[in-house]
Amino acid sequence: MASLFSGRILIRNNSDQDEVETEAELSRRLENRLVLLFFGAGACPQCQAFAPVLKDFFVRLTDEFYVLRAAQLALVYVSQDPTQEQQDLFLRDMPEKWLFLPFHDELRRYLGRQFSVRQLPAVVVLKPGGDVLTSDATEEIQRLGPACFANWQEAAELLDRSFLQPEDLDEPARRSITEPLRRRKYRVDRDVGRERGRNGRDSGDPQGDAGARAELW
Repeated sequence: MASLFSGRILIRNNSDQDEVETEAELSRRLENRLVLLFFGAGACPQCQAFAPVLKDFFVRLTDEFYVLRAAQLALVYVSQDPTQEQQDLFLRDMPEKWLFLPFHDELRRYLGRQFSVRQLPAVVVLKPGGDVLTSDATEEIQRLGPACFANWQEAAELLDRSFLQPEDLDEPARRSITEPLRRRKYRVDRDVGRERGRNGRDSGDPQGDAGARAELW
C-alpha cells in the first residue's frame, strides 16, 4: 500500500503537521491496513455534512477511549479544495491520526482520476495490497457505522495482529508501574532456585537438580 505514495510526502493532521517523509515510517503507517482515501472539499456542503460522520467512524475504531486496540485502519484525506486555506480549515477539527497530501501535490487530482471519483464526498477503501475493496463506502459508513470495518476486514483477509503489542507510533509503549517489582521478584526467585540447586549438589542430595528445574516451570 505504501507504494501508492512512494516518493511523496504525507502529512499528519496534528498541530505541528509533521511530515511522514521516510519510506520506513510510511510503511509502518500504511502496511497491513485497510486504507481509506477520503475525497472531499471544505466548500462542498455534502462533505461538510458527512465529515462528522466519518470522524466519529474513524475515532470509534482507533481511539483508546472506545477500543482497547486500534483497528488496522488508516485514512488519507485527498483534498479537492480550491485553496490551501479551505483545506486547512476543513482539517482543523478532524482526527490527528488522519494523513493528507500537501496542497501543492498534483497527486490529489491524479488519484481522483485513478479511482474514478465522480462526486464528493467519496471514500475509496483499499486492501493492504492496494486493490480496491469498495469504490465508494460513503453510504455504507453512514448506514452501518463502525460495523463496516469487520465486513471489510473479512473481505480483505486482513492479517489479524491482535497478538502483537498495542501500537502507538508516536510514543514508546508504556510499561506497567508494577513491572520493576515483578522483574525484581523474578530475579530473587531465580537466585533462590540457583542457590538451592547448588546446595543440593554440594550435599549430595539427588533431588537437588530436579528441585531447581521444577521451579523454572
